[in-house]
Amino acid sequence: MNSRTTEILVGLFMLLFLGAMTILALKVSNLTSLSGANGYQVSANFDNVGGLRVRAPVSAGGVKVGQVSQIIYDSETFEAKVTLTIDEEFNQFPTDTSASIYTAGLLGEQYIGLEPGADDEVLEQNSEIGLTQSALVLERLIGQVLLNK
Repeated sequence: MNSRTTEILVGLFMLLFLGAMTILALKVSNLTSLSGANGYQVSANFDNVGGLRVRAPVSAGGVKVGQVSQIIYDSETFEAKVTLTIDEEFNQFPTDTSASIYTAGLLGEQYIGLEPGADDEVLEQNSEIGLTQSALVLERLIGQVLLNK
């Protein structure tokens, strides 16, 4: 093999490597679905969302069923209003479904976990989840432990 062929092969390898790294970075940063997921939006109010971010996963039973699409502060209820986009294929969540904010691991990213209820009616576009559990704030928990000593 002459040096020109070797240079071309190394260049192609580098292009493939850079492409693979870009795809990996997009997957890790949860940016692979920039086009906007097809699905329906529901909202839930929380006292405290902790470190929850837009595009955080929404899961049920450990399976990703959607993502967080918006987080705003509602000045009427003094709560954080979180809008969830649930994938279209998961359109059978009962209206008494509860939403909780969890942390993946000890210091990992936060996500919303849905716990389906038993109601016959299902969540639809612009429904509101009434049963919520806010994020566990580690600083508040430590403060309570220290005050109770």
